[in-house]
Amino acid sequence: MTAASREPLVIASQGYLFAGGHYEDTPAGRVMTGQIYAEYQIPHEVRSPCPIVMIHGGSQSGTNFTGTPDGREGWAQYFLRRGWPVYVVDTVGRGRASGNVSTYGELRGPELTFATDRFVGPKNAMLWPQAALHTQFPGNARPGDPLFDEFFASQLSSIGDFPRQQALNAEAGTALLDRIGPAVLLTHSQAGTFGWLIADRRPKLVKGIVAVEPNGPPVHDAEFKGAPDWFGESKAFKEGGVCHLPLTYDPPLKPGEHLAVVCEKEAQGPGLMRCWRQAEPARRLVNLADIPVVVLQAEASYHAPYDHCTSQWLTQAGVKNTFIRLADRGIHGNGHMMMIEANSAEIAAVIADWLQANVA
Repeated sequence: MTAASREPLVIASQGYLFAGGHYEDTPAGRVMTGQIYAEYQIPHEVRSPCPIVMIHGGSQSGTNFTGTPDGREGWAQYFLRRGWPVYVVDTVGRGRASGNVSTYGELRGPELTFATDRFVGPKNAMLWPQAALHTQFPGNARPGDPLFDEFFASQLSSIGDFPRQQALNAEAGTALLDRIGPAVLLTHSQAGTFGWLIADRRPKLVKGIVAVEPNGPPVHDAEFKGAPDWFGESKAFKEGGVCHLPLTYDPPLKPGEHLAVVCEKEAQGPGLMRCWRQAEPARRLVNLADIPVVVLQAEASYHAPYDHCTSQWLTQAGVKNTFIRLADRGIHGNGHMMMIEANSAEIAAVIADWLQANVA
């Protein structure tokens, strides 16, 4: 617990809202579906130009940002203490936005091995080379450890069809900004795709994007094999490059036309994946071009082999962005769930500095 977090947190107002959604007829009757949930807190002293909307990743909920398994304050409180209004989201079909899940198709439940190997205990499986560097989860990352059990109890089922999930959350996230006005989007993992789509639809309402290890890499998702081959990739093609749904490129794609892409012949360094990029001349993501963007990468995460590819895809498409490897800032040992790890406040400070320089 930091000295700042021991001081009373003075809130001027708080509450919640639902955004988006529509009525749908089902065999069980008419239901509401497609809505997003957001709880908000407005600090007594607002010192920022707009709020931050925090959107969690796969299997998660907004609790990622409101606390940690060992009882520390989360990123929501960190930014509230620094004068930022904060909206913490439960995405469509998740948590308090679950609604009538029968309308969303097959759900993908939380799975123990996946949670340990990918999220909090990558050294258990060593599926990518950087996993050996993980040190920051505040526990032993195995079932039976109270801190791991606290984390795993928070895991939730997700909509199994990821392109459908992107479409639903892009629509609901856009409705949220239409209701609350301009905001910074802080996205994590799976929600990285939602951020690009929301910004593409409402560029004037997105004042910045903090993409914390956004879903990637571009074009084809990664598959992890462990040593010695380490990496493979899925066959599914991402129509938007950084998401499965189309984005607004210029020149525009013709009906039925796909982005022309090429893959690097060699990776840019040891332990890295080869990056896909557009064939030249590259099309521009015109609606994202004027939005400040930072891509944040942890040292030991499964994103460590490829988040540079996402940053470079954006750059090639005309989206200026800052790519921050936490290890380059002297912050070591983090995995994908950095917002709940032992040094989470130190990482929040990196984000706060970037916001101060680029948005505030």
